[in-house]
Amino acid sequence: MKLNRRHFLQAGAGLGAGIIASGLPLSQAVWAAEGKVLKARAYSDIDKLDPGFYQNAYNVDVMNCIYTKLTRYKPGSEWGWELEAAESVEQIDPTHIRFRLKKGINFTGGFGEMTAEDVKFSFERVIQHNSPVKGDWGPLDRIEIEDDHTGVIVLKTPFVPLWNITLPYGCGHIVSKKAVTKAVADGGDFGMKPPCYSGPYVLSDWKPNQLVLLTRNPEWKGPRPGFDEIHILPMSDIKTAERAYQAGDIDFTDFSLDSLATLKDSPPENTKIEEKPSLYYVYIGMNSDHPKLKDVNVRKAIQWAINVPQIMDAAYSGQAQVATGLIAPGLVGHREKALIPPEGDLEKAKQYLEKAGITELSLTIDALNVTTFSTIAEMVQAQLSQIGITVEVNVQDSGSFWTIGMESEGERWKDMQLIVQRFSMVPDPYYATTFFVRDQVGVWNWERFRSERFDELNAKAVTVEDPQERAKMYYEMQDIMEDSGSYRFLTHEGSPIMYRTTQLEAETRPDGRPLYLGFEPKSA
Repeated sequence: MKLNRRHFLQAGAGLGAGIIASGLPLSQAVWAAEGKVLKARAYSDIDKLDPGFYQNAYNVDVMNCIYTKLTRYKPGSEWGWELEAAESVEQIDPTHIRFRLKKGINFTGGFGEMTAEDVKFSFERVIQHNSPVKGDWGPLDRIEIEDDHTGVIVLKTPFVPLWNITLPYGCGHIVSKKAVTKAVADGGDFGMKPPCYSGPYVLSDWKPNQLVLLTRNPEWKGPRPGFDEIHILPMSDIKTAERAYQAGDIDFTDFSLDSLATLKDSPPENTKIEEKPSLYYVYIGMNSDHPKLKDVNVRKAIQWAINVPQIMDAAYSGQAQVATGLIAPGLVGHREKALIPPEGDLEKAKQYLEKAGITELSLTIDALNVTTFSTIAEMVQAQLSQIGITVEVNVQDSGSFWTIGMESEGERWKDMQLIVQRFSMVPDPYYATTFFVRDQVGVWNWERFRSERFDELNAKAVTVEDPQERAKMYYEMQDIMEDSGSYRFLTHEGSPIMYRTTQLEAETRPDGRPLYLGFEPKSA
């Protein structure tokens, strides 16, 4: 099963630097509006509004407002889902899920009421058009229609991530068959041009790299959200976002971990600071096919030489916790501890080098052009020097960095040695492990890690409903990865947020991502 990982990459140096960097004053970009207005920051601008082909969480944040899904993530501190467009959803057996739509959910533009036919079209088109995110639907076979509002999702094999990923996230959004096939003859990707809406809001205006403006959908008959307008301001630089908040230009944003201690001690006036656990995972990867790293003893020497707490202090001001693997706390499969202690052991590292017959070694480490990741690379450089390994740090922009290990992009993968990697995911361990199977070598498995046992467990784990049995499989998978020597797990970072209590009460997922429909206005 091949997935496209770009939909959950967050390259911090990615798209435009937002309103302030564009030279357009915020006072001009965000005009005065009557009614209650929510002003929030996004780390990047929208670039795809077709849920069947979605990319990145910032697009899904907007989709959540303009479309509807059978289910959605529950707000709060624990992961779960609740009904949205569905009146009911029930698992008949491991491969059949029956849903019944609420009546009276209408598409704008005269495209009528949402029906089971629209659900069938929305879900099946992801597979039929070979969408880059078709992996979200796993073994989907078809949708059977029972009546206008009832249907059955039929899977070829059981697929537990359907509840945690597929239905409440990007691919779960329902579009109008009539509208999409009118706009795109084959029913394929409509990109940035939604032919109609079905959520509480509509996209009223989009000024690229400046503003996403959502206003109330006059045809919406469901629960009325709190704000009349939502202004989403893209700012790729998180320090820019912090300054914009301090200036009063936005009322909700995440912020950097290195600002956490300062903001907790001295928060802006009328501001609530919340620390949220992150689903990101950061690690040092090693290309096991590179001649200098083929010997597992060399890779293990590097693992044991890396002192993770020291890296946390330098790169995250001591505000990020050490990771035990790929899978974050709170998710099925999170390990209590890694095989290698966080501090490592320089003597053991030297022993592994001796075992490999290595007396001196020079390597390169690639990192994205973001201060946090270049700092991590420099710390690894310093730590490996203690065991006689010389490391050259290569800092690259996002366009160059995200193609390093891809065979489809040329021969650079052959030269990759060490790399600082950071990926995000959604709340199911499948999203963490599925990119490290053998089929992903040269696609997203840049360490070129191969394990038949790992692949077997990855395929089986999505069929197991018992969370404890499932967790054991993910424990073993992470053990296999670590024992290969190709990975040194660092951190899941963190997701601190702040918002102005005189303007709003925020509602978020457990990881701090905004659920705008639940935001409530406050009077000053």
